[in-house]
Amino acid sequence: MIKYIGSKRTLIPLILEAVRRAASGHTALDLFSGTARVGHALKAAGYRVLANDHNAYAAALARCYVQADAEDTLDDARKLVLEFNALKGSPGYFTETFCIKSRFFQPKNGERIDAIREAIAAKGLEPELEAVMLTSLMEAADRVDSTTGLQMAYLKSWAPRSYNDLELRVPNVLPRAKPGKGRVTCLDALEAVESLEADVAYIDPPYNQHSYLGNYHIWETLVRWDKPETYGIACKRIDIRQRQSVFNSRRRFADVMRRLLASVQAPVIIVSFNNEGYLSREEMEALLGSMWQGQGKVITLERDFKRYVGAQIGIHNPRGEKVGAVSHLGNKEFVYILSREDLTDRLGGMAVAQDSQRLLCGGARAEV
Repeated sequence: MIKYIGSKRTLIPLILEAVRRAASGHTALDLFSGTARVGHALKAAGYRVLANDHNAYAAALARCYVQADAEDTLDDARKLVLEFNALKGSPGYFTETFCIKSRFFQPKNGERIDAIREAIAAKGLEPELEAVMLTSLMEAADRVDSTTGLQMAYLKSWAPRSYNDLELRVPNVLPRAKPGKGRVTCLDALEAVESLEADVAYIDPPYNQHSYLGNYHIWETLVRWDKPETYGIACKRIDIRQRQSVFNSRRRFADVMRRLLASVQAPVIIVSFNNEGYLSREEMEALLGSMWQGQGKVITLERDFKRYVGAQIGIHNPRGEKVGAVSHLGNKEFVYILSREDLTDRLGGMAVAQDSQRLLCGGARAEV
C-alpha cells in the first residue's frame, strides 16, 4: 500500500472487530476508501465490499483491491508485470514535471514511469486489470519517491530510497468474497451514498482543510494520464483549485456530515475521526446520537495514535529550511459505532483489547 496520511493500518484490527460484532449481514460500504486498505481487509475477512472515493487514484486502488478478483486478473497481471519491468525508460511528461521541474523522483525512475504508463494506456486493458497495473505502478513509484509521504513538497536532499531502481510487483489481489463481487464507484460521497445499500457503512471523512487531491496529486495525474497544466514548486494539477470538497471546509463540515449520515442506507454506521478534526468527540457523539430521530445508540472506542512523519520532523519552507517547531507527536483516534440498538453487550469485550482504549455508550463518561 502507498504511504498515506490518515491511513487506518493500525486501526484495522479494531475496525474489523467492530464490524464483526456490530453488523448482522455480509455487505460493507467504505464511503471514503482512500488507499482501500480498510476495504481490502474487509474483503479478506469475507465481506462483499462496496467502495467509493471521488479521486481517480483512490478509485483505481479500490478497483484493484476490492472489485478485481484474483481468479480473473492475476494470471494476466503477472505476465504484464514481467513485460513492463523489461521496458527501458523513455522521458516524457512525468519525467519533465516530477523529476526536472520538481524533484519528487530521480530522472531514471521518472523515465521508467513514463514508459510503463504509456504502455498501460496503449494496451487498452479492461478496467479491473488496468486498475491492477496502475496500482502496481503507483506502489512501485511510492517505493522510490523523495518525500515524507505527502506530495505537497519534496525533500531538500534525495531520500536514500530514491536511488533504487523502480520495479513493479503484483498487488495482493484477493479471491472473490463468498457473499459476492465487490463494486467501486468514483463519486462525491453525498451522491454515492444515495445508491449504495449495505449491512454496515464505514465512514472516514477528511478531518481538516487539507485536500487529499492536493496531498496526492501525482497519483491523480498518473492514473488520469491527462498531463495537466501545473502550478507551484510542487507542480500540482491546476484543477486542484476548482475540485474542492465541502468536507474540507470547517464552516460547512458539521452540516454536510449531518446530511451524509442521514442518507446512509445501513443499520450500522462506523465513523473514524480524530481529536485534530473539525468536530470534537462531544460534538461527534451528539451529531451521531441525533440520527434516526434521536434514537441512535452511540458507542465510542478511543485509541492513541502516532502522527504522520511530516508532523514529527516539523515545518519547513520550500528551500528545506526549518521554520516551525513540532507541537506534539501523538493524537487520539476515535471509532464511533452508531446503531439503532444498544450494542454495549456485543462490543463490551473490546474495551480491554487495547490498553489506551475506552468503550463508552451514549456519550456516557463511565468506563465499561
